[in-house]
Amino acid sequence: MSPVKIAFVASAMPTAQSALRALAQAYGDVPQAKADVIVALGGDGFMLQALHATQGLDVPVYGMNRGTVGFLMNEYHDADLLARLAVAEEEVINPLHMTALCVDGAMHEALAINEVSLLRAGPQAAKLRITVDGKLRMPELVCDGALLATPAGSTAYNYSAHGPILPIGSDVLTLTAMAAFRPRRWRGPCCRKRRWCGST
Repeated sequence: MSPVKIAFVASAMPTAQSALRALAQAYGDVPQAKADVIVALGGDGFMLQALHATQGLDVPVYGMNRGTVGFLMNEYHDADLLARLAVAEEEVINPLHMTALCVDGAMHEALAINEVSLLRAGPQAAKLRITVDGKLRMPELVCDGALLATPAGSTAYNYSAHGPILPIGSDVLTLTAMAAFRPRRWRGPCCRKRRWCGST
């Protein structure tokens, strides 16, 4: 049993499950509530799931790539895990706090580690007004929807929608339109340190 108490979690992918069995046998596997560190085995999507699932625990999550993209993950090696954990640099990921007021008056709140997205509900394009810190920045954005992504989520839905990839640890959010009709050829600005960086 290793002196560092490790809890392993893995995606359903066969490569991740195989790594889970090998690592648990080599280093032991404790319940998450008793762990010093949680090691997540999978891809970026699974890492985001693991962060969501463990956000109530004061335990770091160390990801190793057993998936497809792995932007958020470290390379997978099973032989030197303890040494890698000892020198790992911690990155604090701040989730977005979404408050949404629906047309029926219902209020919804949620935390998002990757992104918050707003999509049109019917066949017509959505007409959105963009404000940052109470200041109107774009009076009308006509599109199928928009999403606000954190650095951790910038390689997921945001990247598929042609948004920029943001470095982990950067103090930046990106606002990405989906199928923007107006303004034409608008690629979306980013918000940095609560300031607007795009031009309109």
